Amino acid sequence: MATIDRQTPTLALAHALAAAGRGLPVFPLSATKLPALRSPHRGEQPPTHCRGECGLPGHGVHDATTDPAAVRALFAAAPRATGYGIACGHAPHRLIGIDLDVDPAYGSDAAGALRQLALQHLFTIPPTVTVLTPSGGRHLWLTGPADATVPNSAGRLAPGIDIRGTGGYLVGPGSVTAHGRYRLGPGTAHLTPAPCPRALLRLLTQPRRPPTATRSAGPAATQDRRGEGLIQFVLAAHEGQRNTRLFWAACRAYEHGFGDALADALTAAAVRTGLPEHEARAAIASAARLTSGRGGGTNGAA
Repeated sequence: MATIDRQTPTLALAHALAAAGRGLPVFPLSATKLPALRSPHRGEQPPTHCRGECGLPGHGVHDATTDPAAVRALFAAAPRATGYGIACGHAPHRLIGIDLDVDPAYGSDAAGALRQLALQHLFTIPPTVTVLTPSGGRHLWLTGPADATVPNSAGRLAPGIDIRGTGGYLVGPGSVTAHGRYRLGPGTAHLTPAPCPRALLRLLTQPRRPPTATRSAGPAATQDRRGEGLIQFVLAAHEGQRNTRLFWAACRAYEHGFGDALADALTAAAVRTGLPEHEARAAIASAARLTSGRGGGTNGAA
């Protein structure tokens, strides 16, 4: 686990400025991988869905910028930031993040699942920037064409594979989180993000098919079974994977249209495993933003 000390915010700013200099829009993150600046609209009723139009900082991924002066101002407003997020989907790179998890709870190796998809759909992942995560996972950086919008998803492509596209963000290399440091993979520091293979891009952009109910059960019963399965998935979490499991389960619930209905039950399950309630609700809110395309992911994020 990386040590967070007085130099960490300074180094985070330096890494963020270096990324911005390469045309990657950045914004400050806290050690929880959440945006380091609080929303200026917190507590407003009804909730304000502002993406930065108000001109104030605190809009998460919508604060992202490549302007050095603006980057410095964001970090000055977030003196406890320990890392930085990189907004995906923005010109010139139009970054797409392939997040490969190693949690055995997913039932398979995410890197192996990606290789299987490559064999099945006849594409090859080219050499590209790779970021190693504290959990042992990997983020592959790819670029997309101007005419394609890649949605964010969690486990849609295959179990353990999360996608960061338009409205999402990746944790930048050099960032320090509560679980450790994000680092560039050996031999990839000199690379630029490679173009996403066309066959893979088609998989990432194809419309999501609505869930189908079986003849023996109606849609409500199917939803109840999914919800119970996700709750049990969260309850089975051990220390070190509670936040990740909760985030993944919440993403799946929101992707299938019953996230709000399951939010309280997921929160209660996470609290039973020892996760503080405020952290649980923050993870679920992040999942809601990610799957709606209004914001970025956290723990799946990269």
